[in-house]
Amino acid sequence: MKTPTCLFLILFFVSLSAQQKVDIFFDNNKSIPNSNSVQVLNDWIKQNPKVEVYRIEGFCDTIASEVYNLGLANRRILAVENSLKFNKIKVIDKLERIPYGEAFDFSIHQNENRRVTFWFRYISEHSTVANSVNLVQKNQFFELKGLNFYGGSDKILPQSFPVLEDLLQVLKENQNLKIAIHGHICCFTNDTEEISLLRAQAVYKYLVANGIDEFRLSYKGFGSSKPLYTLPEKNEEERVANRRVEILILEK
Repeated sequence: MKTPTCLFLILFFVSLSAQQKVDIFFDNNKSIPNSNSVQVLNDWIKQNPKVEVYRIEGFCDTIASEVYNLGLANRRILAVENSLKFNKIKVIDKLERIPYGEAFDFSIHQNENRRVTFWFRYISEHSTVANSVNLVQKNQFFELKGLNFYGGSDKILPQSFPVLEDLLQVLKENQNLKIAIHGHICCFTNDTEEISLLRAQAVYKYLVANGIDEFRLSYKGFGSSKPLYTLPEKNEEERVANRRVEILILEK
């Protein structure tokens, strides 16, 4: 096989469901990441010590047979998995390993098809969500502390993902738990862009996208109609407190 010149890339992004992934690229017919990807992966590892990897997917270009490419995809998965473990990145026991070979939507640029994608999530030191659920009763509220958004937006800050992971895990472990997600904003008397609703909806969409049944969830935005501190707030601390998402326990 001829080895074309490859564009070395590594892409990081956060999807709408707040799942995070990293793409690692390979040269033609190679099962070891190319040198640029190795360097960027090492840099990523240094910056993300408290994560766990739960899914690894392997891909190939359209050169060679489907059977051969399936085997190559498996070898690429193993190479990345071993590299992560060697560098003490947590890989969960029930890791999903999915080799696609040629069974996926191809890019017209072959170098973009020669890759492994691994999915990860941040590990929180402790679950404040679980603690809150244990303390509150039916028809009581608790705040999702640490859940923050970009200003004037429903886009969740990356450092807030552990809070969502905690909430997701609590819902998975407590199948009878039903909740209502309430969004609030600070500062303004009118929520003309419905930011509070969109923030509550962002949490709802994350949970549904990660396997929580819709019938266990509802969401609503309250604008600035239910502030913890009277409007206008006196300082940034009060504004931050009013800008929040709360969880109402409907069933336990």
